[in-house]
Amino acid sequence: MGETDAWTLLVIVGLACITVIARSFFFISSKSWSLPQWAHRGLQYAPIAALAAVVVPEVVVTNGHLATLWLDARVYAAIVGALAFYWRRDVLITIVVGMAVYLPLHLGLGW
Repeated sequence: MGETDAWTLLVIVGLACITVIARSFFFISSKSWSLPQWAHRGLQYAPIAALAAVVVPEVVVTNGHLATLWLDARVYAAIVGALAFYWRRDVLITIVVGMAVYLPLHLGLGW
């Protein structure tokens, strides 16, 4: 492999400095502050939005194309997992139930 040039090192150090400053900004400030109510409310939806952004494309897209939904084990596992979460409100049960549906369909039937 080639050597790292000075420009790359400068960019890495610069990005590290920006990251440290941005993350420590709240510790450097002497005034206490709080987020506005709209920001608190918006942050409540961040975890589910991030989860949906990761899971939905994985379930409905295969190799850059829409999956054949009726022969894809991921779709059935996602539906059953969502129902399990709606029923119990427990992420661990959602994962276990989803995998319990996915594995037999994927490994047993080859979907």
